[in-house]
Amino acid sequence: MNDSPTRHTLPWLDAIMRRLLAPDGCPWDREQTLESLKQYLIEECYEVIDAIDNNDRAAHTEELGDLLLQIVFQAQLAQITLSEVIASIGEKLIRRHPHVFGDATAADANEVLDNWERIKREEKGAAPGQDTPSALDGVPRAMPPLFRAHKLIGRARRAGFVWPDSAGARNKLDEELAEFDAALSAGDNDEAQRELGDVLLAVVGLARDRGLDVHLALDQANRRFSERFAKMESLLGTERPFSEHSADELLAAWQRAKDAESASS
Repeated sequence: MNDSPTRHTLPWLDAIMRRLLAPDGCPWDREQTLESLKQYLIEECYEVIDAIDNNDRAAHTEELGDLLLQIVFQAQLAQITLSEVIASIGEKLIRRHPHVFGDATAADANEVLDNWERIKREEKGAAPGQDTPSALDGVPRAMPPLFRAHKLIGRARRAGFVWPDSAGARNKLDEELAEFDAALSAGDNDEAQRELGDVLLAVVGLARDRGLDVHLALDQANRRFSERFAKMESLLGTERPFSEHSADELLAAWQRAKDAESASS
């Protein structure tokens, strides 16, 4: 790599990746495909998020580098140049910020988002067999379901699909829970599965309606559960296997762990 670009630049990283993918490069890298790289792309995104949550600048720097590598790696496998990638996003940012790069105006962040989605729909055009683009077009099916639900409901709200009063979203949750209970009572698991999905979607809708972060709420609940469960295991000790404790003993230990958490907060 004597003729490589200046170190610590994007062209330098691109050249490193090309060397790894060369016929005499790295066997592992050469075996990868766009399909096999999908899992690593997802993992790197979550590792970036962990670094942000931990407020760890060094880890954040490293994980952003790992994420950037996935972009460079995929671009080379797909025979897309980094110039094409950069041109695509740069031109998009200019087009979708007419209030900055043009004569349009935007009073607040919500209006910016509305303009962004409108311009995006105009760019994409109508789907085959569809007269006009849907406000929900472009929400990736590969998104984790909770994230996709949040995105879909947000798009629908910006399009004007909102409850006429503040109680609407809460009442919808009650309605879906009643239908879920009915399916359970009838022993219809297929219908219960369907209604459970509607319950979860109603929870996401209620969270958005009340300005709550459903992702943060579930993440915090997961952490509390993990901490309480570990505390419960500690309280029960190791004299008997966990599975040999009665339901009453487990519930009592869980309540003690929860009480201890409340006392320390």
